[in-house]
Amino acid sequence: MRGMELRIKRVYDDPSPEDGFRVLVDRLWPRGLSKERAALDLWAKEVAPSTELRTAFHHDGLSWPDFEAAYRAELAGPTKPALDALRAELAPHPVVTLLHSVHDPEQNHAVLLKAALPS
Repeated sequence: MRGMELRIKRVYDDPSPEDGFRVLVDRLWPRGLSKERAALDLWAKEVAPSTELRTAFHHDGLSWPDFEAAYRAELAGPTKPALDALRAELAPHPVVTLLHSVHDPEQNHAVLLKAALPS
């Protein structure tokens, strides 16, 4: 993953040639978005937070620090094989954009995933 530039972008934003290899990292398909408009190269739903964790954070009021700790634990535990497979898939691409549908640009799983990918 050396030399790769990892970016983050909302999947609802217009695709751009500067995005490079576009990877959706949400478990659920974004509402109201066609596959053509998404312009994905890969949908890596296996590395998204589990349904239980996503629901606890977005609907049940789980705090950001607790979500962050739980998601990092998922990435190091049950999701690790999928994370390793994603690293291998992304390795040949000089620019990769991780796409998500969350409104908050700072407190979302793509930020945590981006930090975990170079490892």
